[in-house]
Amino acid sequence: MTSTRQLRPATQLVHGGTTRSGFGETSEAIYLTQGFVYDSSAAAEARFKGEDPGFIYSRYANPTNDMFEKRMCLMEGAEDARATASGMAAISAALLCQLKAGDHVISARALFGSCRWVVETLLPKYGIEATLVDGRDPANFEAAIRPNTKVFFLESPTNPTLEVVDIAAVARLANQIGAKVVVDNVFATPLLQKPLELGAHVVAYSATKHIDGQGRCLGGVILSDKEWIDENLHDYFRHTGPSLSPFNAWTLLKGLETLPLRVRQQTSNAGRLADVLADHPAVARVIYPGRADHPQADVCARQMKGGSTLVAFELKGGKKAAFAMQDALEVIQISNNLGDSKSLITHPATTTHKNLSEEARDELGIGPGVVRLSVGIEDVEDLVEDFEQALSGL
Repeated sequence: MTSTRQLRPATQLVHGGTTRSGFGETSEAIYLTQGFVYDSSAAAEARFKGEDPGFIYSRYANPTNDMFEKRMCLMEGAEDARATASGMAAISAALLCQLKAGDHVISARALFGSCRWVVETLLPKYGIEATLVDGRDPANFEAAIRPNTKVFFLESPTNPTLEVVDIAAVARLANQIGAKVVVDNVFATPLLQKPLELGAHVVAYSATKHIDGQGRCLGGVILSDKEWIDENLHDYFRHTGPSLSPFNAWTLLKGLETLPLRVRQQTSNAGRLADVLADHPAVARVIYPGRADHPQADVCARQMKGGSTLVAFELKGGKKAAFAMQDALEVIQISNNLGDSKSLITHPATTTHKNLSEEARDELGIGPGVVRLSVGIEDVEDLVEDFEQALSGL
């Protein structure tokens, strides 16, 4: 689509980046092909030399993937992107492509379990040092800086307790020493928070979550400026092969079309449920970025355009109460996924964060009574009633 005007996000997510074949299809085409043919040997040579910008092999780039990447760039305000087979492929690539033995990473300690495994276990195997800090205070990042610090890594809001990290403050620290800030922006979505505008250098998503949003496929994406991708990610991506399936790219393109509608409803529902849960006598605490009692409410107001589609809360009765409540829910489903159109609930201590030590979970506030709620697009009154009946027996 071509336009002389700067289009708004909801319009870009329907039309942006679309390339049509000669058939003029309405829906984007799925190019399920491994390779491409050339008109001549000279044309093939030019393509491999970079003189012809066409496609070579779907592990490197593919027309359907290219549309998804371009549409994500329009939404994120990024110059370039690479789509990956999963969210963890995106996180791993975003870190490993720019690090080498002897480098040092500072990471916020509150991360999804697999992200912590990458930082604590995988990076040291390659001689890359890592320090975990309490990301709620930017001074902790500053105190951990070493001469060989190259990357700051964080997730905000965090999984599962919805802590918020001041991205702009961390970016200022990184710029002072020439380091890069990588942000996992899954919980906020690019509609509620734009890390690149806040000073971050690289943004990564599990597109499996809100971007698909309907439980259909896996996917991930890394976004940054073109120089960073050309110098760091391009060759890593080309030669290690974390590329996204074109079919999944097409599915994610369809998800992007309805993303603003879904996130708007999910966020509205989440805010209502957070208030309802906060008033329930069986609930010890509620953590939601849209509430005034969030520990970093001032940071939330500065860097986020809305609360979140997720709510964390703790039941007074611990694990027994959490399991009883989850098992009694009739509409909300137990699942470790998030960002879906369906409301999903999980017990992090026994699922997504079970591999952390009990000490680490306690440090992060992931007690036995903590549950993570990913709010869907259902009628919010049905969700309220579902919680009321599930909590009534506690």
